[in-house]
Amino acid sequence: MTLATVVITTKNRRDDLARAVASALAQRPPVDVLVIDDGSTDGTGEMLRQQFPAVKVHRTEVSQGYIVARNLGAKLAVTPFVVSIDDDAELVSPDTIAQTLTEFDDARIAGVAIPYIDIRKSPRVIPTVPATASPTQWYVNSAYTGTSHALRRELFNQLGGYQEALFHQGEERDYALRLLDAGYVIRLGKADPIHHHESPKRDTT
Repeated sequence: MTLATVVITTKNRRDDLARAVASALAQRPPVDVLVIDDGSTDGTGEMLRQQFPAVKVHRTEVSQGYIVARNLGAKLAVTPFVVSIDDDAELVSPDTIAQTLTEFDDARIAGVAIPYIDIRKSPRVIPTVPATASPTQWYVNSAYTGTSHALRRELFNQLGGYQEALFHQGEERDYALRLLDAGYVIRLGKADPIHHHESPKRDTT
């Protein structure tokens, strides 16, 4: 049984997306890969059909924003866990997701903040668990980053997913606080870090 779905939301980043999808398909054991194409006009769909015909793709003709797209991905997935990475991110280790899933070892853990490196900015790994932590200790945080996290899918949907009125940014912190209110936490992960290659194609409006 496949335990996790890698959900990648994308818009007009065809080349970045190809790298992200290839890295998700290389995970061991295999995971489902679901691409939510938020109205791309750069040939993203054709690239996916040609290079990754086995990948599940859901396309919306009118762009609705990545928060809506991530909610849709969680609804379309059928696995117990969803792993979200940005289309300009890369799972450089084939073991990152398997390592992350082992960290859901307590029913109170609703999500795991997967370590990542902003390759274009710094070699620093974010977030980090203290080196002095024992193997039986786990650390929690009040937020996580959209480009590198895993969530319990059923709970995410039960709590209504991300608040779509936020439209762009802030949704992760809001959800983490709602989890705390419901008695759940976000755990700081210790898996092999994801690489985030911040794309120059960023719509800051």
